[in-house]
Amino acid sequence: MRTRLIPIALALPLALAACGQRADLTPPPGASLPPAPYGSEVQPTAEELLEPDVIAVPQRDAELRTKSEEREDDPFDLPPE
Repeated sequence: MRTRLIPIALALPLALAACGQRADLTPPPGASLPPAPYGSEVQPTAEELLEPDVIAVPQRDAELRTKSEEREDDPFDLPPE
């Protein structure tokens, strides 16, 4: 039973690695890219449309704590009524 699972376990990562697309993205036949954004004179390419906005991938701006510190008093941490 185990001898049959080993080849399957080895072939699965190879099969999943082969699923990646290597060709440039283009619209399907008979379709076109979305219209240019309002006010823009240049039609964005498929690659430009796939780049996430800054809002979609925010940068971390909070400093991580490196050691234990006492919490400051929170005036909104009230007991239930």
